[in-house]
This record gives sequence, structure tokens and C-alpha cells, in this order.
Amino acid sequence: MDFRFSPSDDAFRRDARAWLDAHPPAEATPRQWERTLGADGWIGLGWGRTPYGNRTATLTQQVVWAEEYARTPHTPPRLGHIGENLLAPTLLAHGTAAQKDQFLPPIARGEAIWCQGYSEPGAGSDLAAIRTTATRTTATRTTATRTPSARTTSPRTPATYRVTGQKIWTSHAHEADWCFVLARTEAGSHRHHGLSLLLVPMDQPDGSVEVRPIRQLTGTSEFNEVFFDGARAHPDHVVGGEGNGWRVAMDLLAAERGVSTLAQQIGFGEELERVLEEARDTADPLLRDRLVRQWAELRTMRWNALRTLGGGPDPAAPSVAKLLWGGWHQRLGELAMAVRGVAATAGPYDWTESEPYELDAAQRLFLFSRADTIYGGSDEIQRTIIAERVLGLPREARGQ
Repeated sequence: MDFRFSPSDDAFRRDARAWLDAHPPAEATPRQWERTLGADGWIGLGWGRTPYGNRTATLTQQVVWAEEYARTPHTPPRLGHIGENLLAPTLLAHGTAAQKDQFLPPIARGEAIWCQGYSEPGAGSDLAAIRTTATRTTATRTTATRTPSARTTSPRTPATYRVTGQKIWTSHAHEADWCFVLARTEAGSHRHHGLSLLLVPMDQPDGSVEVRPIRQLTGTSEFNEVFFDGARAHPDHVVGGEGNGWRVAMDLLAAERGVSTLAQQIGFGEELERVLEEARDTADPLLRDRLVRQWAELRTMRWNALRTLGGGPDPAAPSVAKLLWGGWHQRLGELAMAVRGVAATAGPYDWTESEPYELDAAQRLFLFSRADTIYGGSDEIQRTIIAERVLGLPREARGQ
């Protein structure tokens, strides 16, 4: 396969670079930055031709944009990533015309922020074990009564779903306007059966959605717990139809590991450069060998990602990509500590302050990367997917 970019890709790169240079994001809040991107059509490059205001871009041009964005100093992590790259492709494939018209324009404009309600405390990598329920209520008819003085009418209550359960590791839940929730809509159903994907507003007038941040080893809180206590979802906001949630959810997860993995590798490369700079004068041959291997593996991941994007459907590709980058990034964190040696275990500490010292970039890398082989589908689950669905090996016995 030819991995070189075409002249039109190079022209697109110049346009992207010029726009990013002309729109420094430093002064903008994350929400303001999303609206800035949306105003000039930079949200939804991979959606194809739609009436929602997005630019159209080829697959290689999407790669160009992702790489240029990642290379630009001080561009923030995308707050709208989940809506743009996960929900929108799912709606384009499975949504009704009304759902597309309602939800895609605000995403394209950078106005609606979404989060993903999949994992639960007892159903992380084993997503089919979820227990969150969505019970449909029937509409109540308007009733009229006569009194000696007047005729009164009680308000009509529309049909709705009431969502009850707990989700965990939910990125951006504390900032999101909406959440797409995988829930059981069929009472007594098991595993992959009886599931539906519902679009649930996070701002519920009765307070039936509660978000609690999860403090991590790094001291930050990128993830959250979300509690649904009878939260309402409109019957028209079931994506793909009731009971088809597993198929829709799997298609959504396949979209999760597309072009964005190449942008992720730009960030990995910058982290590796910092480790290499710190190790520049090391004479340890074993350490130098690890550094070279880390560099070579990152290049290999890039070629594999480009090959996967340019080829036909490959059911193993998402799992292979996750196994590659999860293990690589975790090893990079370990390598950063090995380069620094014993100094990696300490940092500046002000004994007059009660708070612990601030972690530096290498320490945050090491601590955060411990989760790389777990979140987004653990290594064990990815290997099981490859074994069962691609290689056709006997399926692992699971409880009902």
C-alpha cells in the first residue's frame, strides 16, 4: 500500500494549518472552542455530504486534519469528540430522519456535548452484563370533569422511558448535555438480548440524573459515575429500534477506533520525544535498546493504522489496534520511570502545604497509563474477540 499523501491532501494540510494558526484556542473555553470549530465546518469531516454544515473530506484528509490538530500547540482535547465521532456516525447509519434532523445540527455547530453511558460497576469489559433498565410508560389520556362552577381538564402525560441504573467511567458526564445509554428495555432479558440505545438528556427537571467525579491516581477526574433514578427519555429517541441495542452499540464501538487513533499517535510521539530527551546521555545498553524498540513500535502502529483505514472491512482491526497502543503506552510510562531512576519516585514538596506535591508530566504518564490495558475494553476482552469472532475458536463458557 502507498502510504504517501497526494497533492490534494497536501493542499488540504496547508488549509488546515492556516486555519489553526489563525484561530489560537488559548483564549476560548472548551465549549467556545467547539463552537469556533463548528462555525467553519471542521466538525463532522467524516460524515460525508450532509445538510448540517460540515465540510466533506476524504479519509486521508481526515487523517491530515487529525494530525495537524494534534501537532498544533495548546489545542485542547476535543470536548465534542464523543458526539462527533461516536454518536453521529451511529445516527447516520441507524437513526431515523427525525433523529438526524434533531441531533446532528447541534453537534455540527459545536453546541451539544455528549457522553457515553455504557460501562457499569458490574459490566465493564463484559458489556452484555449491563443491568440498567429503561421501562416504557404508556401515555395517559386527557380527562375532563364538570363541577357546578366550571369544566376542568387534567394535563395529558406522554409516553416515556424511565431509565434506572448506574454507569461508570463516563468521560465528560459533568459537562455533557446528553448521554446515549445502553439499557435493558425487555424485562428478564439476558446478555445481548433485550437491549436498546436511548438518547437521554442530562439536565432532568426532577434531578433524576446525578454525576459524581472519580478521583484518579493522577489526582485528576476525567471520568465520572452517573446515577439514573427514573430519568426520562422520549420514545422517539431509541436509536435503531427497541431491542436492537447490541447491534447498534457494536457498530458504535467500531467507529471509536478510526481516524482518531492516528491523532492519538501524534501525542504518543511527543511523549516519547520527552523521554528520549531525558535519556539522551544514558550509556545503559539495555535502556537504549528499550528506547529504540519503543520508537520502532510507534512507527509500526502508524503504518498499521493507515493500512487498516485504507483497506476493506476487518473485524479484527479495532481489537488489534487497542492491543497495540494500550500496551505500547503503558510500556512508555514504565520506560519514563526507568530513565529517571530513583528520582522518579519523588518531586518538589512544600512542607508548609497540606496538599501533596504536583506530579510532573512523566509521573502523570506512568500513573495514567496503568489503565490503558483496561479501559475501552481490556486486553483479555480484545483477545477473546479476536479468538472467537475472527479466528473461529470455541467460545468461552459464560454464565447466563
